[in-house]
Amino acid sequence: MTQQSTSETPAAPKGRTETTRIAFVCVQNAGRSQMAYAFGQREIENRGLDGEVEVITGGTRPAEHVHDEVVRAMDAIDLDVAGRTPREITFEETQGSDYVITMGCSADDVCPAGWAGENRDWDLDDPDGRPAEEVAAIRDEIEARVSELFDEIQKRV
Repeated sequence: MTQQSTSETPAAPKGRTETTRIAFVCVQNAGRSQMAYAFGQREIENRGLDGEVEVITGGTRPAEHVHDEVVRAMDAIDLDVAGRTPREITFEETQGSDYVITMGCSADDVCPAGWAGENRDWDLDDPDGRPAEEVAAIRDEIEARVSELFDEIQKRV
């Protein structure tokens, strides 16, 4: 995977406001990216960043539903993803994002040429079909990475 990264603050794409947008992307949008989205929403609320940071999520080939293992793992920490529906992410959405975070899958299909943002690949195991303790470990890793990303972003906003 080609990872685009700069040490500079990403420039806001044309037509963007000052809101920092993060896109959490994986293939099926049924596991890792759904967990990251839920943690991102929680960080926005807990840090009082509503209107300053926005999170979106999607996949390149969305599944029909969020993986049952993921629903249970998130339920165990009182975050409900059962009602979420995997969806396709569009080029326009990634073009309008300051960060595209992929979960161990290529961003080549989702990051348009000439895009001014930053792509990070977190290279996480897919929780689909994994035992509960492995899914919990993946969940906890995602939670830590989302928190670190928000620490970094909060220094910039």
